[in-house]
Amino acid sequence: MEVKDPPPRPERSANVPEDLSQTSPGQARRAARHAAHRGAWTIAGDLPSSFRYAAQGLGYGFISQRNFRIHVVTGGVVFGLGLWLQLPALQLAVLVLTVAAVLVLELLNTAIEAVVDLAIGRRFHPLARIAKDCAAAAVLVAAISSMLIALLLLLPPLLEHLQR
Repeated sequence: MEVKDPPPRPERSANVPEDLSQTSPGQARRAARHAAHRGAWTIAGDLPSSFRYAAQGLGYGFISQRNFRIHVVTGGVVFGLGLWLQLPALQLAVLVLTVAAVLVLELLNTAIEAVVDLAIGRRFHPLARIAKDCAAAAVLVAAISSMLIALLLLLPPLLEHLQR
């Protein structure tokens, strides 16, 4: 079996919109330029490249999305509190899953916003608004659910610990 070279990387298109996410236009421009130089427009040829691209997406979400950072910190605090309260492994696993769901949805929200902005540029379109609003609502529903689950799992042992 012959191994073929990857296809040549296309040059950055002149019509790529400047507002790729909720970041400022200047930050989004720099991120888009940086992504083009990293080979973001090419297909990952191997497993390490796939992981590197995923890490770059995670890093972009953390650096550019305030809400993602808030969710990461909140999730860390909740998990730390669960460890401190010595919750059973199953309850800790539920906390991890709910926090992970919020983070995943926040990353998908960022991706949807970037794709919508890429497709329509700086113009307004009611369907673009619906896509962005629904993606943000998905994060909100997951965050509220995650908060309720955390309260149900953490509050009883916390109250018991404080009454000692």
